[in-house]
Amino acid sequence: MIPFSGDAVEQVFRSYPDSVRECMFALRDLVFTTASRLGLENELQETLKWGEPAYLCQSGSPLRMHWKENDPDHYRMFFHCQTSLVETFREVFPENFSYEGNRAICFLLGEEPDLERLALCVEAALNYHQVKDLDGLGLRD
Repeated sequence: MIPFSGDAVEQVFRSYPDSVRECMFALRDLVFTTASRLGLENELQETLKWGEPAYLCQSGSPLRMHWKENDPDHYRMFFHCQTSLVETFREVFPENFSYEGNRAICFLLGEEPDLERLALCVEAALNYHQVKDLDGLGLRD
């Protein structure tokens, strides 16, 4: 496991129920693996935004992830709502994910997310400034 950037981030992950923690760790690993594959591992910053794990990259748009007690069956990956990210994901991957407005991909606990396509979404977010003007953000299905 990749070490946490600080105690505060680790505490948020440790506060999740066991079944949620495993899912959140999988999303976190996907972000770090994708950043490494893109050569951005030294640029990626892990922090908290609004008390939620967030990942910032100078070349991209921030993304966050979280689970909330008031919706215990779902967890989410959030993208900046003033980008075209979620709108484009919805166009390119209409059947692969459940979307929440223009800000999140929503996952159901107990169901395995499509990690291959989700990695492409994370890649688009981490490289947003380079791909924002490309047709479909350069995504393909």
